[in-house]
Amino acid sequence: MTYFADVGALARKDLLLELRARDTLPAMLLFVVSTLVVFHFVLPAESSDLAATGLLWVALLFTALLGLSRSFAAEREQGVIDGLVLAPSDRSAIWLGKALSILAFLGLAEVIALPAYALFFRPVDAGLVGGVVLADVGIAAVGTLLAAMATASRARELLLPLLFLPLAIPIVIGGVGASVSGEPARYLGLLGLYDALFAIICWASFEYVVTE
Repeated sequence: MTYFADVGALARKDLLLELRARDTLPAMLLFVVSTLVVFHFVLPAESSDLAATGLLWVALLFTALLGLSRSFAAEREQGVIDGLVLAPSDRSAIWLGKALSILAFLGLAEVIALPAYALFFRPVDAGLVGGVVLADVGIAAVGTLLAAMATASRARELLLPLLFLPLAIPIVIGGVGASVSGEPARYLGLLGLYDALFAIICWASFEYVVTE
């Protein structure tokens, strides 16, 4: 129970900081909505559903990257990460608490993004929603670990995309497939497998990342 209390406290800390500062979530919302508006006017009217869906996933992916780049900003700027590492608790709780807060930010951004997509392009179906939910879990799991790695580097703004985007390719494949395929279950299964595998890897390796 102590472990989950630590996770909850860390997640609440991030959410409260965002409510007070309001610098990450508004930027994510503005970026994803602006991107969809631009795509709406750039894409020809006869463009396929596959093209529109692919652009949605690109927008969601880069919106997530924007949030991840700010995820450890407070800890980095104020030296809080050292205190968290030295705290008498399991260091994987830092990863899980941060991943949960990122997951919340992604969910809030997509509450706006998906209706905008439905308005500009095509209706949202269950396959798309399921793909987005599973993709968010994978993005939060992998992105939190990579953001922690990148925050120790002086070139963190460059390093994070270089690390994150190749690992996000299966997320895009699964998300687009679940959105446009007549059999979304196979792609949702791919996303679920990706989430389970990388969540275990990230949970187990986070302690080594933050102590190096």
